[in-house]
This record gives sequence, structure tokens and C-alpha cells, in this order.
Amino acid sequence: MKAATLERETSTPAVETRMRAAVYRGKNQITLEQVAVPEIQEGELLVRVHTCGVCGTDLKKIEYGLADPPRIFGHEIAGTVVRAGAHVKSFSAGDRVALHHHIPCRSCFYCRRKLFSQCAFYRRTGTTAGFEPAGGGFAEYVRVMNWIVAEGTVAIPEEISFEEASFLEPLNTCLKALETAALEKGETVVILGQGPVGLLLMQAAICEGATAVGIDLMDARLKMSRQLGAQVALNPQRDDVQAAVGTATEGRGADLAIVATSDPSAIAAAQRWVRRGGRVLLFAQTVPGETVPVDVSQICVEEKRLIGSYSASVELQEKAAHLVFSRKVKVAPLVSHRFPLERVEEAIRLASHPSHESLKVVIQP
Repeated sequence: MKAATLERETSTPAVETRMRAAVYRGKNQITLEQVAVPEIQEGELLVRVHTCGVCGTDLKKIEYGLADPPRIFGHEIAGTVVRAGAHVKSFSAGDRVALHHHIPCRSCFYCRRKLFSQCAFYRRTGTTAGFEPAGGGFAEYVRVMNWIVAEGTVAIPEEISFEEASFLEPLNTCLKALETAALEKGETVVILGQGPVGLLLMQAAICEGATAVGIDLMDARLKMSRQLGAQVALNPQRDDVQAAVGTATEGRGADLAIVATSDPSAIAAAQRWVRRGGRVLLFAQTVPGETVPVDVSQICVEEKRLIGSYSASVELQEKAAHLVFSRKVKVAPLVSHRFPLERVEEAIRLASHPSHESLKVVIQP
């Protein structure tokens, strides 16, 4: 990596003082506004956003009003460094980078148990475009705080596009889910939901040596699932998933089922499709207070474990980067729609209510 100096910083072309940003103003309220370009401090970076993925967690915060306004969301960020603060040694203006927005303290009760997403420091968002830090990728520029510069900023190889690099953080969350579920080589995993995250989970499971079964209601997504490596991809409204999974597992059922859809009925289906002693992992259930009926006898008598996984792991950053940069996990085919900031409301509507043609929606300021 190139070294940054104070002289390099002062020779950087001037950055505008105002920028466009999609500001969250309350439940289901996003407005395009002019805001101040963030000021950076010692050890920090200012990054010009090229691509920011629209993530389901941000969509839920917007739809249900789960965060206090005003905020600027967007955390799946890839862009170009335009300014480096004093004493930054690893990056300088012109470097192409992907950003993680959370880094744990590594020393607290939760970090010692590798429950990084439960660490209080981890929950401090380290990238912002203004207001309460909330990612900031739905804006032209983001400020990258010093702890993210030190441990959460990844250089993008020349041959990798910004769009591909924006998948580092979401892929990391999928790798963490598989690690939490203790997926083993040779196991059969059913992934309910073959949207962009489900397709990442499916490919990551295959990279771990598992056999993947994709489940979705949209034919286009099932087709993509097969193209990206699923042994079989099924629509539960017309296909006998139980029989297909049984055939693939000598009648036992899947070793693991991952619920990558917010449809509450999928949890009961996942419980049915795993074998005795199997695991069901919840990945998309992030709305506080949401409840679903669960057959607890399956958990007790049949010893089917019900577990959850949330956010990323700092220990999996290099692995996620390797899988994206080597293209062992193919992320480019997942991007179906690109929107400028001026059409951010349209982007959010599409990501919240996907069409048969849509997969990953990205914002490109």
C-alpha cells in the first residue's frame, strides 16, 4: 500500500463543502438533501462513495422507524480515498477501498467469547456522512473513523470492480452465520430465500464443502441459484421439498437450514426439513418484538437446535475478501439494479418489495 503524508494531503484537489445525501427523517421518510461534507480528523479518511449496497437491516430501520432521525444509512460501501488525515500511513488519495463499519474492542466479555456483534464498542458505527453515525453510504462522501481505517478498510485490487468490493461486509455476515451454525464439509444445507443474501450464503456453503439446496418462490431466483451451484433449487408452493431433501440425505433431512427470508412461515418449514439433531439458523429476523409459533417439541424431543446469527466477524474479513477477490464467490451476477442518489426512494421501494427481475440493488452517488 502507498504511504500517506501530510504533504500529500495538502496537495489533494479540493473537495466540495456541500454534498447530496439521502437523509432518513422518520418512519418511511427518506429525503434527498444538501448537507455538509464531513470533516475528517487525525487518523481518518474521507472516501468518495462509488457504490453502496442497499441492505435489509437498513430497510427495516426505515420501514419500522427503528432508529431515531436524522441519519444517513448505507454501510456496504466501496469508493475512493480523496483525503487522508495526519498520520495515516496505509492509505492515500486515489486508493480504492471497501469499508467495514463496525470493529469490536477485542477485550470485553463478549469479544473474549467471539460474540463480536454483542460488544458495546462494536455497535459504535465508524463510518458516517453526518448526523448520528449510521453508515453514510447513501451520500457522496463518508468519513472513515480512525479505528475503521486501522482495521476495517480494505484495499481493492485493480481487477475488482467497486460493485464487487461492496459485497465484502455482507459476505462476511454470511461466513459468520455458517461458522455459528458449525457447518461441516459434506453436510446438506437448505437455504430458505434465494435473494442476494441467500445466494451469498449458498455459495459460501458450497465453498465450505457442503451441498446446497435453494428455496424460493421466484423462478428467476431459482434459476440463478442453480447457475451459482445449488444442487437443486425448489419452489415450496409446487415442489415437495421434504421428499427432495430426503432423497439427497438417505431420508434423514438436511443437516442445517438457514432462514434468509423474513417470511415467518419459513421458520416452521425449516424445522420440518432438518433431520433429528439438525440445526435451524435464523438470519433475517431482526425486527424487535416479532414473534412466531415454534414447535418446541422438535427442539426438545428431536433435539433440533434453533440458533441465530447477526452481523459480521472481524476474524473473517480476510476470508471474505479472498472469496470475493478470487471470485470463488461470484457477486457480480447478483447486482440487478443501480440507482443514483436522486432515485434513492425508488431504490428502497424495489429492495423492500423485490420484483421477479431484481436481486441486489445498489446506490451509486
